[in-house]
Amino acid sequence: MQPSDGGNGLALPEIEWRASGRVARPDRHEYATGLTEIFFPELAEWGSVLLRLAVPYSVALDIAMQAREQQCSYQYMLVASGLLTSANLTRAIAEDLGLAFIDVIDPERLVIGEDHAANLLRGRHGRVPVKLLEKNGIVSFLITPEAIDLNRMRAWIAAHPGLTGRLRMVEPNQLRKAVLSNARPALLQKAINGLFESSPKMSARIVANAWQGTVLGIIMALLPVGLVLSPDMVLGVLHVVATFFFFLCVALRFAALASVGTAPPARHQIPIPEGEVPVYAVLVALYKEADIVPDLLIALDRITWPRGRLEIKLVCEASDHATLAVINSVDLPPHIEVIEVPAAEPRTKPKALAYALSLTNAEFVALYDAEDWPDPLQLAEAWQRFSAAGPKLAVLQAPLEISNRHQGPLARMFAFEYAGLFRALLPWLSRNRLALPLGGTSNHFRMAALRAVGGCDPFNVTEDADLGMRLARFGYRAETISRPTYEAAPTRFAVWLPQRTRWFKGWGQTWLVHMRNPWQLYTDLGLKSFIVLQALLAGMLISALLHPLLLATFAIVATQMLMAHPTGYLHSVLFVIDTANIVCGYLSFLLLGWQTLSREERHGFWLTVVLTPFYWAMLSFAGWRAVWQLWREPHHWEKTPHEAVIIAPPASGGPSRQM
Repeated sequence: MQPSDGGNGLALPEIEWRASGRVARPDRHEYATGLTEIFFPELAEWGSVLLRLAVPYSVALDIAMQAREQQCSYQYMLVASGLLTSANLTRAIAEDLGLAFIDVIDPERLVIGEDHAANLLRGRHGRVPVKLLEKNGIVSFLITPEAIDLNRMRAWIAAHPGLTGRLRMVEPNQLRKAVLSNARPALLQKAINGLFESSPKMSARIVANAWQGTVLGIIMALLPVGLVLSPDMVLGVLHVVATFFFFLCVALRFAALASVGTAPPARHQIPIPEGEVPVYAVLVALYKEADIVPDLLIALDRITWPRGRLEIKLVCEASDHATLAVINSVDLPPHIEVIEVPAAEPRTKPKALAYALSLTNAEFVALYDAEDWPDPLQLAEAWQRFSAAGPKLAVLQAPLEISNRHQGPLARMFAFEYAGLFRALLPWLSRNRLALPLGGTSNHFRMAALRAVGGCDPFNVTEDADLGMRLARFGYRAETISRPTYEAAPTRFAVWLPQRTRWFKGWGQTWLVHMRNPWQLYTDLGLKSFIVLQALLAGMLISALLHPLLLATFAIVATQMLMAHPTGYLHSVLFVIDTANIVCGYLSFLLLGWQTLSREERHGFWLTVVLTPFYWAMLSFAGWRAVWQLWREPHHWEKTPHEAVIIAPPASGGPSRQM
């Protein structure tokens, strides 16, 4: 229900609210009754403003009840309900208080300190006026209706009539835009350099330190020389290295497999969040996502959380005009804000997130990708877990479920791989309180912990894995929850390859960063988590790189045996090692995934078995491509086009509470 102002501002007495074909006009006496003052004091407080806006008492009462339910201010709900625009409401408040209203702010004329600007942009200290230098040299004070107490404001104005002329009422979004315009350079520099300046040893800005560069240089110099002078010895050393990391990965999978039950874990009932709930921020990074914006807005609208306590930030590159045009064409509710990240290197998702994190003061924050469909009760489950645990629980990882597993062989293998990871391996790490390399989306953070460790590293292209390890090093815990996020797997090799290349490159970056001082890393993590880091970061990458070597050696020696050619002792040993590595590697991968599948998902499992060698060959190609990029373009973010969820998942846990 939206009032019409005829294009001429408020048109105060002329606004008419039509219900059931009748004209409903407000009654002044209804707002002034004793019962209203007792049970709904906000209506008595706002009565004169609502009369200016010609809002009927029944409508005002309904909004008051919604404001209480959604745990938000009355003025917020007036706008969120769609009855009024923020500008119209602000103008009416200004007229009621006898203050000037301004709708255009020159950012250059704001007189504001860096700390005050940061607090305003985070949503704090909203009652502290902002100084504005007028053209005549007089300083005025800008106030917004967000946190205003009308009765106290009226009393203050009555007690200070001489200062009323210096107060200006301004619409909140206009003030926020002006303050952000001033603060943008500082916010951008903090997003880019914050972690490097506070903890340079934790930043991926420098790819490898001195000793790492020296060791890598020696290996690259000796490897071709060794292949010429003593190929058997080099081949043996490479097999030992490959076997070590294969063993780590296989052992980790079998350990997780031993703890996977035959039935899927029970999904507990999650109560609808009510009462005193914290502010929860949801950040979604978008880049060249114009086609997927409509689906994204639908997915976000399903989230079950009081709208007065929810901040959704759509984080876009300022140069991404197509995506911004689609977003700006939609009438967004007040809890959704579009954040434009200025163009600056590195052009990465974590840099955009680091910039956006400075613009929220929420207690918890969830990170999603543009194609995600989170379960409506995922935030509620995460909050329930955070509330039950102590402050050392810093992050919760939601499982990712693939919605298009039947859309081709690549999607099938991707879904199978995700099943083993998110249904078995990560929950096993969580239960054993081991370091958890987070997935790329659906991470729920305790904001205090996230800021304590320096936030996202803008130079690391897998900020998720890095954050998981960094939080563990600072003594925080990571766990998993059950409510999933649905997304679509790549169906084309051209889409899959850059994504997997970026993952491998980021794992290499993260391993190099945290292995700058191996003994300190061991001290921070402990033995078990130290081994997990080696297996999941170095192990996965090195296994992918050396997998072709094992296959080639196995094929050559097997051919020689079939043709009755004599094979030396070394080749026979390598054949046994390769056979064990390949069989155990494939077997652990297939068994772990199989154990997590439902009966329906196991249909056609034979095809997964057949495709596994080819899929691992693709992983090897992506791994070598990642190494090349790590050398030539370590901080380049290779964009992956997202595919829409082809079937919207059913809403679980009841309807979303939304306006």
